[in-house]
Amino acid sequence: MKYTNLPNTDIKVSKVCLGSMTWGNQNTEAEGHAQIDYALDKGVNFIDTAELYPVPATAETSGRTSEIIGTWIKKTGKRDKVVIASKIAGPGDYTAHIRTTGFSPQSIQEAVDAELKRLQTDYIDLYQLHWPERDTNKFGIRNFPYNSTQQWQDNFTEVLEALNHQVKAGKIRHFGLSNENSWGTMRYLQEAKNKGWQRPITIQNSYSLINRVFEYDLVEVSMREKVGLLAYSPLAFGVLSGKYIKGTAADNARLKLFPRFARYSGEQATEAAKRYLKIAERHGLTLAQMSLAFINQQPFVTANIIGATNLEQLEENINSVTINLSEEIIAEINAVHNTIPNPAP
Repeated sequence: MKYTNLPNTDIKVSKVCLGSMTWGNQNTEAEGHAQIDYALDKGVNFIDTAELYPVPATAETSGRTSEIIGTWIKKTGKRDKVVIASKIAGPGDYTAHIRTTGFSPQSIQEAVDAELKRLQTDYIDLYQLHWPERDTNKFGIRNFPYNSTQQWQDNFTEVLEALNHQVKAGKIRHFGLSNENSWGTMRYLQEAKNKGWQRPITIQNSYSLINRVFEYDLVEVSMREKVGLLAYSPLAFGVLSGKYIKGTAADNARLKLFPRFARYSGEQATEAAKRYLKIAERHGLTLAQMSLAFINQQPFVTANIIGATNLEQLEENINSVTINLSEEIIAEINAVHNTIPNPAP
């Protein structure tokens, strides 16, 4: 395993982060525990969860993923062996069953306390804002309809103060952003600097061979300001595993169970995935290995969040950390990217 530090801290994390959002829906508690045990044995010490997991988010399942992590901690007593990241849900219809009060100080306090209870721990290593409150293009929608009349109260300072309060209370060690853009990231950084408060240290955004939008301008913010990328959906909901192209997806594969999750499944995205598959096969790699290795090699990536529904997938994904893509392979990847750039933003 390869390791790095969460930016501006002495917290060592594995380059591969174990994603968990299938646990409690596509995966049972026992399967979730088995994944943690296997990953830990392979050197993975970083686990990512969220209060709304598993997906799809429902009132009946909300928090179940973190509860599974919590029962693993209680059973094994290995809390000190893992770095845990979690998230407070952003506002909107999708999460109205959790709360409708956004990132108010009371909401943040209640969310942290509830998550600590589910995780059966007294601290969270990294606590993230799952997506912005304001009306912005947080999920990379093409032709996003910006609304200049949206009523939103600027509350960057209030949110930062609430998060810093949780740090001082010892409930969270550090905090980060997710699905954020450059403007929002810089506002948080500047407000923290102005107040002399702890600042965001990570940003969890989508990043994959078919979604490299992060490279446009957020990568400069990330590298110059030392806000490390936690790349999510590196296999684009399994599209970049090749299983849908080859017709080998299992019955419990995400896009078979939840076809409405079509963010990475458009015609152009599928065509790009087919071209990337040919490159991988030409060089004796699986598409998943090549897709993950590409992300692992990026200098702005702190960790690559991988997810799996079985141990065979998990093994392949974790082992990607040992693969170094040659300049020839990178050139071939970029050639496809130049022809079909970001087909699934």
